[in-house]
Amino acid sequence: MSKVKNEPKIKSKLIVAIREQLEHRASWLYLLCDEAKKRGLDPNDFAAAAIKRCGLAQGKNLVKKGKTKSLKGLRKTLFTKPAQWVFEMDVLENTDETLYLDFHYCPLVKAWQKAGCSEEEIAQLCDIAMCGDHGIGARFDSVLELPKCIAKGDDVCALRYKKAAEKKTEDKKL
Repeated sequence: MSKVKNEPKIKSKLIVAIREQLEHRASWLYLLCDEAKKRGLDPNDFAAAAIKRCGLAQGKNLVKKGKTKSLKGLRKTLFTKPAQWVFEMDVLENTDETLYLDFHYCPLVKAWQKAGCSEEEIAQLCDIAMCGDHGIGARFDSVLELPKCIAKGDDVCALRYKKAAEKKTEDKKL
């Protein structure tokens, strides 16, 4: 029996349709990594870097859109009410320096479960996918910690964005 528990509570037609789009994208990642393995390539050698580049590009656009590198700006531009519904997300703390979120559902994990991925594959794909979130965080001069993860059997994905300590030190010098 799988230790990964990932069942949605919100089931409105619109939210389900959005989740299906995210599941489709998660399927791309799985199939790309699976094809790479079939060709003797290790997805860890390239997929994480590619996904981080995507996150850096998205983060750059979010900073531009929000006109700030504040983590309050990140919440307002990316973690909107619709996103909160899709991921059944709680915003636990949000200041200019911190953004703490708990996701109670993940459509990406659901896609990998539907594809028949093993627990190990789901955890690996999640680690790769999270590189995008790390890239977004970097554009907001922050680091992302993930102390809990649905893909690894936890009850939530606990995203903890914090302003990078070295950046704060640099800012004080200016």
